[in-house]
Amino acid sequence: MLAALGFATIAVLLLLTMTRRASVLVALILLPVLAALAGGFAGDLGELILGGLSKVAPTGIMIAFAVLYFSLMVDAGLFDPLIRGLLRVARGDPLRITVATAVLTLCVALDGDGASTFLITVSALLPVYQKLGMNPLVLSGVVCLGAGVMNMVPWGGPTVRAMAALKLDSSEVFNPVLPAMGFGVAWVLVASYLLGRRERNRLAALSPRGPATDVREDEDERDDREPAASTTATRATEPESSRHTTPATADGERQALRAPGDGPGTIRVPPLPRTWLNIFNLLLTVALVVCLIQEVMPLPVLFVLGFAITLLVNHPTWEQQQALLDKHAKSVVLVTTMIFAAGVLTGILTGTRMIDEMAEALVSVVPDSFGSHLPVAVAVTGMPLSLVFTPDAYYFGVLPVLAETAHGFGTDPAEVARAAILGQMTTGFPLSPLTASTFILVGMSGVSLGEHQRFIFRWALATTLVMTAGALLTGAFPL
Repeated sequence: MLAALGFATIAVLLLLTMTRRASVLVALILLPVLAALAGGFAGDLGELILGGLSKVAPTGIMIAFAVLYFSLMVDAGLFDPLIRGLLRVARGDPLRITVATAVLTLCVALDGDGASTFLITVSALLPVYQKLGMNPLVLSGVVCLGAGVMNMVPWGGPTVRAMAALKLDSSEVFNPVLPAMGFGVAWVLVASYLLGRRERNRLAALSPRGPATDVREDEDERDDREPAASTTATRATEPESSRHTTPATADGERQALRAPGDGPGTIRVPPLPRTWLNIFNLLLTVALVVCLIQEVMPLPVLFVLGFAITLLVNHPTWEQQQALLDKHAKSVVLVTTMIFAAGVLTGILTGTRMIDEMAEALVSVVPDSFGSHLPVAVAVTGMPLSLVFTPDAYYFGVLPVLAETAHGFGTDPAEVARAAILGQMTTGFPLSPLTASTFILVGMSGVSLGEHQRFIFRWALATTLVMTAGALLTGAFPL
């Protein structure tokens, strides 16, 4: 019964969010609650939910301060040189921007941490997409593909779990699928080219001029068409003179300079020269990224400290600080509430042992005659099952049973582990409602989970299929 309740909860959740019958926030909270009540866990409901919230609390804290940090940096113009450079290289071509998105994601995702990958890439590239009028689903989709493939690295979560669950090392699990990972990287670049070409054609159909070929001319036209469409777009199209007059760069912040408490008799804090402020912001951001990769401190602590420091330096007065917090409060609330709602779902599914029962039910339906072909089956189904199982539930619950079953048919358990990391919570994790980082990606990109899943699911599945074919060709596991 618990397995049926679990599968039904996930199925209804995906149905409601992908068809827009209910908001993701409502579905993530109420559906697991109803499942727990139906399963007879009413007395434990509070403890189950609190347990799930406690597990995602560090992630929620990190995201709240990370969104504030990168929003401040966007307002301060930290990413403007990168934006101008990309526009100059791409010459306003959406196809080149899309491929550049894939390349940047593949590089940033080398640290194996999806959350930091999404924070960095989306913060840097969203202004470019907004400036050119590109579909933000292309951004979230291409970042999803690149981060999914790179999550296979030996220090990434899925590979670490696979090695721990089956007591293997990276030479047995990761090294044999390295060529297949190369196939995956190549496919991500091809997919980004195809998506970029489609986006170029879409924009060309909207305007007789097509995609912008002259960045300066395009900026002037977009200034007339899209006044203050968003925080980032406004920041990207402001004249240089208005950016450099005071340390408060947004309209709300300029009003704060005339707020009560900043009149005659108030102690003035002289603004830092903009050049030195930009250098400081760059050095601080580089130091923060290095600390994230090196895990000098927990991620939430790093972002809390980083935001406090940069807020004090860039906006030294109380009025300016309050203006910045008011300006970006909506973004913080939208992202963090999704993460805590996901904590309700995972807390109930895990605490009631629905996930464990689902794992056992899945293994029980594998026919004995299929045992010798298990690696291929695991590889192909791994990506879709990312929408159903948490990484811990799959790698510590499902994978050991599948590996033991395969071993009974003469198949090396290491081959099952290699197959699993080709899709399960690698290419699949940026689409799964069971991982908090998914909501970072869709929240910062400004798209809904259902739209994101519909847009990129088949491309992510194709990535797994390409890598599976590569693994078969290079002998990582047999057919």
